[in-house]
Amino acid sequence: MAAVMAMSAVACSNGNNNGSNASPSDAGASPSASESAPASESAPASEAPKDKVTFTFFNGVAGEKDLNTNETTIGKLLEDQTGVNFKIEHLVGDLNTKVGTMIASNTYPDVMIPDAAIEEVLKAGAFIPLDDLIEQYGPNIKRVYGPYFERMRADYGGKIYFLPFGPQVGDYMPDPNINQGAFWVQRRVLKEAGYPQIKTLDEYVKLVEDFVAKHPDEDLTGMVSLTHDWRFFATSNPPMHLAGFPNDGNVMVDVNTLDAKTYAGSDETKRWLKTLNDLNAKGLFDKSSFVDNYDQYIAKLTSHKVVGFFDYGWQIGNAQNVLKDAARKDQTQDDFVYFPLPVTFDGTKDQYLDPPGWTSNRGAGITKSAKDPARIIQYWDNLLKEENQVLKSWGIKGETYEVDDKGRFYRTAEQIAKLDDAFNEKFGFKTYDWDWPQYGTSSTLSDGNALAPGYQPEVFQMSLTEGDKTILEKYGVKTYAEMFDTPEDRPWFPAWSIPKEQGSPQQIWETKKDDLTKKYFPKLVLAKPAEFEGIWAEYQKEFGKLDTAGYETWYKEQIQKVVEVAK
Repeated sequence: MAAVMAMSAVACSNGNNNGSNASPSDAGASPSASESAPASESAPASEAPKDKVTFTFFNGVAGEKDLNTNETTIGKLLEDQTGVNFKIEHLVGDLNTKVGTMIASNTYPDVMIPDAAIEEVLKAGAFIPLDDLIEQYGPNIKRVYGPYFERMRADYGGKIYFLPFGPQVGDYMPDPNINQGAFWVQRRVLKEAGYPQIKTLDEYVKLVEDFVAKHPDEDLTGMVSLTHDWRFFATSNPPMHLAGFPNDGNVMVDVNTLDAKTYAGSDETKRWLKTLNDLNAKGLFDKSSFVDNYDQYIAKLTSHKVVGFFDYGWQIGNAQNVLKDAARKDQTQDDFVYFPLPVTFDGTKDQYLDPPGWTSNRGAGITKSAKDPARIIQYWDNLLKEENQVLKSWGIKGETYEVDDKGRFYRTAEQIAKLDDAFNEKFGFKTYDWDWPQYGTSSTLSDGNALAPGYQPEVFQMSLTEGDKTILEKYGVKTYAEMFDTPEDRPWFPAWSIPKEQGSPQQIWETKKDDLTKKYFPKLVLAKPAEFEGIWAEYQKEFGKLDTAGYETWYKEQIQKVVEVAK
């Protein structure tokens, strides 16, 4: 699964709450979405009974803390409004094994986010249709998701079985941070090198090599790569970005012809893996990359020992938050914060920034085991009232944000300073950051304020540390996003979210491709340089057995359909 970005924006660590940390890379922002709407539609149907109830909620993404929502400030306020609390369990271990056990027992939590296992859950009939519940209890769901209903139903047999994350509401507000892909490097590396313009992969590698060579006593790691479980895409996706394409998953899509070409067996992938192989031969690549789990990877990023890596901003948010929190307390620690670079193979136009899009194959659904589906829908509908979208994003006026005499939301320096990882967790910003029916991160409120504090220009500028200001000034930009090229319009984006039936030729191709890459990429990277070509030839022989032409044809046809609907 080459491009799971969505959900796993979980790991993004609530950066939309202070503007300086990572926030979800919102792959859901269709230009056809609803205009800025009133704060909420008041209808008796959306008023939930007040007797208290706790529902079980499984989130198929690992790395976050299990809790009851009413243990957070936001969750307690929402419980006061609705009587509903959720007991959230996050994934531990293998996703397919966990979901497979639920399917085999035919016993499910009340609510599920199956993440990459969503097709298996749907095939098992675990999710109930939501159409009637939405019609009866969901005026705000209809307001927010209504522009997407046709596509949601078309994707899954005429019914709505789950609510995807991130429908665009109001105007599109660009992200000043980098929560998408980038090649990251410690800031001290750029400072020592005189803040050079790094555009090509060769320039990036030389930057890393030179720094490690100049600091032999620090026991530095030149580069690491994340490969754990479904996050393997952090190692397999770079060829697509290095070639100048955005994160469409397993394919690189030509904006003019709509041709969708796979790259797992391409010259681009060979070039990327040969680069890692060369680094490994020089002792600059962390061999443990192929056995470390996600927590170990994050721990290494916060150890001050890793010079550089490729990854998505939302996925390293936990590490960046720790590093930035330390830098706020001690300015010398800013050297170890990572800086994003728009690296391509040969310095061509980059497309790292996500264009507006709609992720239709990830979301939250109500299972057939649910005790009271109506209460859950009512909770979700209440959450989608604009005042509660403000609550879950901005917090409480006078405590976590202020409003000026022109109605603009902002945060004081003191408020920004207290919004560290621990506060965000206790307040509920982390819990309510992404895995709920909600406005897309790039949305605007009906009064013109940004939904996400980090996207509000006033907050972003106020949240910058002295270290942030220094390095941005050195590169002649005011935001991190200005380091990158403007994204091209792609109505189908992200292509990886186009649904594929379980057991279909496309799904089988992806499974076999994933198996091959996970088998051969470690061999290719860790091999002696003289053995690389032989192993690549072996990989190509196995890859050639897949029906790649059929997969590409199917993808082009699906993209053409989406483009036609978008016209």
